[in-house]
Amino acid sequence: MVELTTLEARAARALAAVADAAAAKGLAVAITVVDPAGILQAFHRMDGALSGPVEVSQKKARTAALFGSDTADFGTGASPGGEIYSIEHTNGGLITFGGGVVLRTGARLAGGLGVAGASVAADEQLARVGAAAF
Repeated sequence: MVELTTLEARAARALAAVADAAAAKGLAVAITVVDPAGILQAFHRMDGALSGPVEVSQKKARTAALFGSDTADFGTGASPGGEIYSIEHTNGGLITFGGGVVLRTGARLAGGLGVAGASVAADEQLARVGAAAF
């Protein structure tokens, strides 16, 4: 039997929490967990989720992990005229709207979690559910 690492076990809990919360709302989403370097650790595409949100969830998770900041916090600065305008074109593509959250172990950055496939507000809420379960 293969034993899960701490990150794998915590990622699995986060995926399950998001999937359960989404299903309870009648939503089907893509959910991604990455490590601090933005490398994929866990992924789940719920039955009925479209294929486009797969990449979006991955980019949301990577953005949160690589910059140690929730994607919703990038919005103002990444808008035209903002201090970090066009940052979304760096690092292989980033996301500058809600649905990507930082995962932490205590004060240490543990990775990022991204949710895509519902409204931005719902993605953000679901991502926070996953982070709390992580």
